[in-house]
Amino acid sequence: MVDVEGSLEAIAGRPAVAQAAEQGARLVDLWPLTNAEHLANDAKYAEDLQVRISMVLAQLMTGEDVTIPDAEYVYEGAEDIPGRPQDLVDALMAANDAIEAAAQAQEDRSKMLADLAETLGSGWDQARQQEVAAGVAKVEQSLDGQSTSSKSTQDKEGVARALATSLMICRDLLRRAGADPDHAAAAAPILVYVNELNERLGIPRAFLSGEDVVQALGLLDDPEAFADLLAPLAGAEWDHHRQEVLWDPEEAKRKAKEDDERKSREALQAKFAHVPEDPNKPPVEL
Repeated sequence: MVDVEGSLEAIAGRPAVAQAAEQGARLVDLWPLTNAEHLANDAKYAEDLQVRISMVLAQLMTGEDVTIPDAEYVYEGAEDIPGRPQDLVDALMAANDAIEAAAQAQEDRSKMLADLAETLGSGWDQARQQEVAAGVAKVEQSLDGQSTSSKSTQDKEGVARALATSLMICRDLLRRAGADPDHAAAAAPILVYVNELNERLGIPRAFLSGEDVVQALGLLDDPEAFADLLAPLAGAEWDHHRQEVLWDPEEAKRKAKEDDERKSREALQAKFAHVPEDPNKPPVEL
């Protein structure tokens, strides 16, 4: 295992990790998906997740305010956006290239990370590349001897261990990359790698905002605080993923109609709330 402080069991047993593991287990338990609507919903979620992740990577790369519409335009194939800086668009294109390259990588993930660092302009010098490569080699060696199928992580204890492993590896590689709140761009390739690592560990991908990343980079010397910050964010994303997979358009329409009717009743009640009740008015039987 990578050279990190604290034990896997200690991180896996933290309340924040245990809670996130319950959320992750509920999501993983939906698989394998067999319902056509659920499969379509999951595909749409995956596209939305890539858009959001590319937005964050571009924010880290440029330090600029990148928006979801920016990321959507580029994801859909735009190579320029009227009124938006070209370096922002270039960063979004690079982010999508990096995400797709990482998803397709099968071997030599140390080289993959070096390529990601170049694609994402992360500023790693030769020493940093070698340090990260050494860390990745330890990760891959450790995973080669383990069963990382999703079957082994179906229950919450398995998800907790997988999440703890992911968090420990993430923190170690971020430190090796020299990432900190003032050098957040150095974190970008690690974030892409760890999301792909999650798939191999049998847990779903997660999402961190740019602010989340910067905050996490300030906690790299404290493994417990690092885990306590990121685990709930992973759990929240997994809840969102589950809701998106199970989304039923007809049920959504029904609930929206009920909400509209409820709001109309409340507005009507508020409108006549000042009208005094007539004590002589006979009761109305419903």
